[in-house]
Amino acid sequence: MKKVGYLPKFLMLGGAAALSGYAFSQPMLEEVVVTASKKDVSVTDLAAAANVIGGEDVVPGGVQSVRDMIVDVPNLSIGDQFGFARVFMRGIGMTSIDIGGEGAVAFLQDGAIIPRPAAQLMGMFDLAQLEVLRGPQGTLYGRGATAGVINMVTAKPGEEFGGYIRATAGNYGLLDFEGAVDLPMGDALSARVAGKFENRDGYGTNLFSGEEVDDRDAQAYRVTLAYDAGGSVRATAAYQHYEEDDQNFAFHYFGPSEGNPLGPLAVPIFGGQTVFQAGGSIYDINSDQEAINTRDGDSGIVTLEFDVAENQTLKSITSFQELDRFLRDDLDSTDANLFGQNNYTERSESWSQEFVYNFSGDRLDFLAGAMYFEEDLYGQVLVPLTNICALLAPTLCGTPVGDAIGAGRYEQNGDVDIEAYGIYAEASYQLTDAVKIIAGVRYNYEERTGTGAFIFDALPLNVPTDQSEDWSDVTPRLTVEFQPSENMLLYATYNQAFKSGVINTGSTSPPLEPETVDAFEVGLKGATANGGMRYAVSGFYYDYADLQISFVDETSTVSTINAAEAENYGLEVEIDAALTENFTLDVYATYLSAEYEEFFNGDYSDGFAVKDLSGNTLPNAPEYTFKVGLNYNASMMGGDVMLRGEYYYQDDVYFTEWNREDAFQEGYGLLNARAMYTFPGERWSLAVWGRNLADEEVISNNIITAPLYNSLRVGSMLPPRTFGATVSLDF
Repeated sequence: MKKVGYLPKFLMLGGAAALSGYAFSQPMLEEVVVTASKKDVSVTDLAAAANVIGGEDVVPGGVQSVRDMIVDVPNLSIGDQFGFARVFMRGIGMTSIDIGGEGAVAFLQDGAIIPRPAAQLMGMFDLAQLEVLRGPQGTLYGRGATAGVINMVTAKPGEEFGGYIRATAGNYGLLDFEGAVDLPMGDALSARVAGKFENRDGYGTNLFSGEEVDDRDAQAYRVTLAYDAGGSVRATAAYQHYEEDDQNFAFHYFGPSEGNPLGPLAVPIFGGQTVFQAGGSIYDINSDQEAINTRDGDSGIVTLEFDVAENQTLKSITSFQELDRFLRDDLDSTDANLFGQNNYTERSESWSQEFVYNFSGDRLDFLAGAMYFEEDLYGQVLVPLTNICALLAPTLCGTPVGDAIGAGRYEQNGDVDIEAYGIYAEASYQLTDAVKIIAGVRYNYEERTGTGAFIFDALPLNVPTDQSEDWSDVTPRLTVEFQPSENMLLYATYNQAFKSGVINTGSTSPPLEPETVDAFEVGLKGATANGGMRYAVSGFYYDYADLQISFVDETSTVSTINAAEAENYGLEVEIDAALTENFTLDVYATYLSAEYEEFFNGDYSDGFAVKDLSGNTLPNAPEYTFKVGLNYNASMMGGDVMLRGEYYYQDDVYFTEWNREDAFQEGYGLLNARAMYTFPGERWSLAVWGRNLADEEVISNNIITAPLYNSLRVGSMLPPRTFGATVSLDF
């Protein structure tokens, strides 16, 4: 990341054109370079809505996981469910609750795809920066980028010995240790070793057992080698391992759903109690089943760069990813031993290869690439039917027949083999000093083959789910740029994007058709003449077809369908300004309209009668959001002090297509603050920080469970108030 002038806190674009003439007499803001466009481009010169979060903000009290990014990125909404990330951008994102489903935001590390949503919840550490491209990225990224792209750029080895050690302690028993060291190994070769260890008590308690829930016990390591002899070849190779073993991602009970007022069936049948009947809070659970979360992941990325000729480069990115995880929760939401133990097992092995060619001329720039991806995915959803005879055949309980019914299971299991490739090209031509045309196109192909079974012993059913399908699509892009002055850029873009069809493991649903979008965006970016303020305004209109939606149907089975059409449009305004030598300001505000144009589905509150949902708002699509942050930087007692306060507000959201208050989070605000003192010599620093200081109780996701559990409301929470102190040593 190239730095110019004084460093403010956040390096996000900002603004309003009406403010561009405001006279700032204080230092310039830093120039920020983004690599997610597959070439190094200053964010202010990129004809797209983009954000960069610097590595100095990927720290305790700042961004530590993908869900912390909602404050920093306009129109980003994130929750988790069944232990995987649900990332939404401009109203489009991860709606599937089945193994095999994928999000609409492509998630990458150093340009290599991270395919599994469960792997996207791993903690972030030792990053140079986080890059976000908002909006469909059909040409450069193809599959799975119908809403946008998030790219984690890891810190690379330095040429001299050095590094850092960071130790954090906070409430809920937080202990966090992170560090990295650069190890030169000659004139051309260097290494960087980084690690992070995090241990935290739970935000809640299982009142039945006394065990914690939503705690964290995680660790991660990364080793990176870099080769650069100053010639035409450069290379990096990185290996990373992470693991978790805790009781995180617990299912929280929020109450009965609309039209199903009785609550958990275990209450009248077995005298069970919900968490609220047992005197707990929304962060607690009251369950005979412990929440279990274990996951291990390994990845490797090898990047080779060649200067093939003057102004021509070729890059190769080779990656493998492995994930093995297990998750257990209690769907009946009580302390009774009912048929609610929900076991998720997921194993994935994947590798990808991408080549990117870049040519830079006087007026013509040309980029071309090809990628190949394959994945072997295994998934199992297992629910033992313990005591189900009390619901289906109460007179048989205790008899051999009743015991046989209760010894059965609900199970989805199977493998999905995925193979995909894409070929793309993009050219930009400078027509005049002020006008540039960018045109691109991509061919996408994907094939999926699923083998497995759907088993429901209570009916009884044992159905093979073997199926195969392939899809292809061509996604074009056309952009017109107009630069009336050195400090202003206007652009208009049309592009299409493609999200592959889906085959879920062990699912009786037929293969889903791909999700596609026609996207239009116009934008204005600029800065004041002295560089004291940057601004960005973007407006967009999306026409989505065949949106992929998951829900639980009348047979208590997870179904995934294409939800016909949706229309999204909105406006985003961002400002980043150096107000004085000591004060900097970052602000954004967004408006979003995201509605189904055509969608019919069975109503869980009315016997699953099919109803028209056209005109309803899409899940996780707040109409308004805004953020304001203020920084103070100054020298003090021979060192440097930094003070930061920020407030984020998100409007109401619905979590299902039904737009009901049984799956709803009203508008809320998050107040965060951080203060840091860097001692003379700039080696030691001490920071104190707090997040969600007003202690808002925020539901981050809410699903309606199966009729088998009386369509209960369960889901996950954002963290309550957290605070701590961090000591850092740079050497």
